[in-house]
Amino acid sequence: MFKSASLVVLCVLPWLVMAQTQAQTPKFQNIGRTATAQEIKAWDIDVRPDFKGLPKGQGSVKQGEVLWEAQCASCHGHFGESAEVFTAIAGGTTPDDMKTGRVKSLLPGANQPQRTTIMKLSTLSTLWDYINRAMPWNAPKSLSIDEVYASTAYILHLGNVLPADFVLSDTNIRDVQARLPNRGGMTTAHSLWPGREFGGSTKPDVQGSNCMTNCAVQTAVLSSLPEHARDAHGNLAEQSRALGASRGLETLTPNLAKMALQTAQNSPNRALNSPPDPSPTAQSAPENIANKSNMRPVSFAQIKPLLDKNACLACHGMSSKLVGPSLKDIAVRYKTQNDAVAVLSGKIKNGGQGVWGAIPMPAQALSLDEASQIAKWLMGGMPP
Repeated sequence: MFKSASLVVLCVLPWLVMAQTQAQTPKFQNIGRTATAQEIKAWDIDVRPDFKGLPKGQGSVKQGEVLWEAQCASCHGHFGESAEVFTAIAGGTTPDDMKTGRVKSLLPGANQPQRTTIMKLSTLSTLWDYINRAMPWNAPKSLSIDEVYASTAYILHLGNVLPADFVLSDTNIRDVQARLPNRGGMTTAHSLWPGREFGGSTKPDVQGSNCMTNCAVQTAVLSSLPEHARDAHGNLAEQSRALGASRGLETLTPNLAKMALQTAQNSPNRALNSPPDPSPTAQSAPENIANKSNMRPVSFAQIKPLLDKNACLACHGMSSKLVGPSLKDIAVRYKTQNDAVAVLSGKIKNGGQGVWGAIPMPAQALSLDEASQIAKWLMGGMPP
C-alpha cells in the first residue's frame, strides 16, 4: 500500500511542476513592455480641481494677448466674443457674479440665450487642463507650460476676472480660483456623483420603471422644428467636427443677404468684400502685369516666418483645403486680376466671408506691408 501511494505521488509530481511552470510563463511572449517613467509622465498630465498635477510655470496677460492674436483669435475672436466657429468664451457675467460666485443669468428662470465659457466655468483647473491638452485646435499640445498659463490669464482678463498687468502662476492660481464668477455653480447633489459620503445623492436623476413591451404610457414627439425652418442654417449633420460644433456660420435671411451684397458692391472698399470681377476687362491683363511690374519675387524662405507668426498655415494648406481654401487655389483665382496684390493685401489684413464659403476669415493682427508681402508671394508663384 505504501509503495503504491509513493508511486502515485512520484507520477503526479512532474505534472504539478509542469502546471506551475506554465502558470508562471506569460501567455504571450515578447508583446508589450513596462512603460518608462518618461512615457508615464507624458501621459499623466491631468490637473485636478485641487490643482494636483499642475506644473510650475507662469504667464502674463500681456503675453497671452500676443499668443491669442497669433493662434486663437481666428476661431474665438479678438475679445473671445466670436461665435462664428465655436461658442463665445467671454461675456455674460457681472461684477456681482464675481462677488457671489454664482452667475445670476444661469439660475433657474433666467433667460440667457448664450452661455459662454466664463459663465459656466466653476473650476479653473478645467480651463487650464483643456487648453494644455487640446489647444490650439490645429496643433493640440503644442503650447509650452508658460504659454498655457499666459493664454489662461488672457481669457480670464477677457472675462474681467484678472487685470491687464496680472501674471498667473502655479503659486497664485488658487487665489484666482476664488474670483471665478461661477465658482459656486457646480453641484454634487445628484446620483451621478458617487454616494452621500462624497456630497452626492442616492436618489436617481431619472424617475421611472422599466417598460419594454405593452407599456401603459405611450410616448410621442410633442415639438419639433417646422418644415420651413429645418434647413434655415443648412444641413446641421454636415456642420459637426471632431472637436466641437460649427455654430452661427450663416444667419442672414435672403433679403438681408441681398442688402448686404448691394452695400458691399457700392462700398469704396468693394475689393475687400466682393469676389474677383469675372468681366472680360478684369480677366484681360495677362499674368497680372499690373502687379508684377516693379515687384521683386518673394521666396518661401522669406515669407515662412511671417506665415508662422500669424498661423496662416493653421487654416490654409499649401495645396489642400483645411479650414479655408488652399494657398494654391487662392493664387490661381486671383492671378489674372489687375489689382490682385492690393485686393489680397486687404483681404488678408481685414478678413472677409462668403467668397470661399460660410466660414469667415477674421481680421489679422499684421501690418499692411506684411499683408502685401504675403500677397506678392502668392502672386509670384508661391510653391516652396
